[in-house]
Amino acid sequence: MKTLYIVRHAKSAWDQIALDDHERPITEKGKKRTKKVIEYLVEKKVTVDLIISSDAVRAKDTAMIIAKGLSYPIRNIQLSSSVYNSDLQTLMNYFYDLSKDVESLMMVGHNPTFTSFANFFLDKKIDWLPTSGIVCIEFETEQWENVLNAEKRTKFVVSPKIIKARKKGNKN
Repeated sequence: MKTLYIVRHAKSAWDQIALDDHERPITEKGKKRTKKVIEYLVEKKVTVDLIISSDAVRAKDTAMIIAKGLSYPIRNIQLSSSVYNSDLQTLMNYFYDLSKDVESLMMVGHNPTFTSFANFFLDKKIDWLPTSGIVCIEFETEQWENVLNAEKRTKFVVSPKIIKARKKGNKN
């Protein structure tokens, strides 16, 4: 069994127009929303064996916040410039280099590619993976290179907005 977590970076700062897109940081609001998603992950007892992140500041910082929240060693996050401006095939190529010892993989990156990446595996497609949104897919295989043909199931699709709506629903 292999598990993939597809994560879009936290809300980033657009007000710093002098910064290159690659250097845009996440906002305080983005950090708070990501922490809400981490609470959900902890509640679900999520653990990850490997985190691969875009090397853009907003993705890297999101990966570090999530890693800390899940007690994953920050020094083990693999940063990749190819995730920053990737296409679907580039993301899928990561599967071929993974050890079979990696049971759960978290990838942190950007839209529109990460919405397409998630929708490739989802039966019920999403319009847009929101910031701090996570899609979790489980595959019936022991080899990462086989995930494209393996039986799969969606474990969850979650975002700060979904969590907020669920909490409101529980109060009524």
